Amino acid sequence: MRKQNTALYILKLALTLLVITAAVAAALAGVNALTAPRIAAITEQKTKAAIEKVLPGGGEMLENYTDETGLVTAVYASESGYAVQVAPSGFDGEILMMVGVDKDGNVLGIDIISHTETAGLGAVAAADSAKGEAFRSQFVGLGDGLAVEKDGGQIDSLTSATITSRAVVTGVNAAVECVKNLG
Repeated sequence: MRKQNTALYILKLALTLLVITAAVAAALAGVNALTAPRIAAITEQKTKAAIEKVLPGGGEMLENYTDETGLVTAVYASESGYAVQVAPSGFDGEILMMVGVDKDGNVLGIDIISHTETAGLGAVAAADSAKGEAFRSQFVGLGDGLAVEKDGGQIDSLTSATITSRAVVTGVNAAVECVKNLG
């Protein structure tokens, strides 16, 4: 008799947990459905602003572009060059950034659209501070084969954020390589 009561008790607990989990999942799905269009619109605005920042005059998106690295997510072309959207992996996740590259393969500018890097460390790469601007401006005018100083290159890494610095360098190298492949 005792076994049936225990089994019934466990079944009641499991069903209660199932109902609560289903209700929370439905609530999250509803919130996602409400916020998804707004998030998409904000991301589109940030992307357009990033293109304009790294490639004055903007550009038109090239259709069906794929690269071997998987880092390039979009390419925008204009008469003066390309804006290449790349997504390298940083310390705490993906760093979505736009890299402007002229037709000769030289970097015109970098703008970080979104990231999840550590505040005060890796997040400095995207900051509108003097350190953030100085870090990003190092790339302007340079071409392929970039590396941070710790790896024998010419790019000064951010203090205590070498992984983020390497990720940005990887993204820039992928963008420059992409433009070379486009011819």
